[in-house]
Amino acid sequence: MPSSFYVPILLAGMIITGSSNSLWSKWQDMQCVENCSDPNPAHHVLYEQPVWQTLQMFLGEMLCFLPVIYTWLRARQRTAPVFLPSDLEDEPGKIDQTCEELRGWKILLLWFPAACDLTGTTLMNVGLLYTPVSIYQMTRGALVLFVGILSVIFLHRRLWLYQWVSLLTVMAGVSLVGYSGSLIKDAVHSTLHLLGSDQPEPEVTKVLVGIFFVLFAQVFTATQFVVEEKIMARYSVAPLVAVGYEGLFGALTIIMCMPILAMPSIASTSPFFDLPRGWYQFVNTPSVLWSGIVIAISISLFNYFGLSVTRHVSATARSLTDTCRTLSIWLVSLALGWEKLLFPISLLQVLGFSFLVYGTFLFNGLVNPPSFLHPPLALEETVGGEAEEGEALLASQHLDDTAALPVDLGQGGYDVLPKDVRVHAQGVSSED
Repeated sequence: MPSSFYVPILLAGMIITGSSNSLWSKWQDMQCVENCSDPNPAHHVLYEQPVWQTLQMFLGEMLCFLPVIYTWLRARQRTAPVFLPSDLEDEPGKIDQTCEELRGWKILLLWFPAACDLTGTTLMNVGLLYTPVSIYQMTRGALVLFVGILSVIFLHRRLWLYQWVSLLTVMAGVSLVGYSGSLIKDAVHSTLHLLGSDQPEPEVTKVLVGIFFVLFAQVFTATQFVVEEKIMARYSVAPLVAVGYEGLFGALTIIMCMPILAMPSIASTSPFFDLPRGWYQFVNTPSVLWSGIVIAISISLFNYFGLSVTRHVSATARSLTDTCRTLSIWLVSLALGWEKLLFPISLLQVLGFSFLVYGTFLFNGLVNPPSFLHPPLALEETVGGEAEEGEALLASQHLDDTAALPVDLGQGGYDVLPKDVRVHAQGVSSED
């Protein structure tokens, strides 16, 4: 058990690095890369390269190979077997010891979730260009809905009534957050127009388009988790190794697509896919270059802190910490002046965030469901009070900028059920 001084460091590290991922990405989007000397801000060209930002994320995930390589080198020097750390090494009962090790050509199976991660992250980076960073982060809470639906369809999971209600609560929160964000942007735009300011502000339609991109991206992210769940149900692999391989496969995919995206016919259709221009902007703008390095390192550290919190504290603690990350992003954005508090519109955003948190916690059994939504009596011990570790369906740590696997987080399934009950439910569905 880690010391009382070590645990707060892990929690603080997860909040700081997790918040910095989104904040640095938004700051990078705001950097002027062309025509910066023009006195008219309308002629300035900002850094809008979501594909390059996705590559930054994959490079950060590849840095997770460093501790693995370090462990391997030390083991070779000591002529001892290599033991890579597992998030669940203290709980062997939650890992199927008969799982075949993921090695050889079978490692290429991780290319499928990496492709989903690539598509989803790129779409979210596009959405971030048009939305405030706090609304971007909160909108990603819709992931729980898509994972729940896909897990029922493809993994044959069973969701209870209170879980479906919690999913609707999450979507209500996302809708309120998006609606409040569009109202605030519209109000700020109108105020600047009345004051005679020429400063460009996103129109309400652009904010809604950005939210749509973020929501659509959650379909690919949810698919990523479902595919990972299918792979990890059959094969075993160390968490950092899996994250590193997905980062490697994602980076290779982007590199292989570069000749196609660099074609003039494609690059001219949108600045988002003009990779040669993006590379020139990246290497010739120090603020963009250094922020890209910081983002890659931050994502790598976020993986480390997140996995460490799960292993040394609990998956529940990681879920609660990640909720604090979303709140801290909003507070920092307000402090930096990126967002404005406009009453009573901002109260809608607070209400939407509250719905998001409550719906996620209810879905994972971290709070008691209303009496009329209680599951069968046999399950009350699990959903009442605190849920047993590892039995949550999808905690908010899945909103990370990472390829973390559900099995790495102490979750082998998507039911808030004791293990024996869940197996029985699966057996019934398989017979159908």
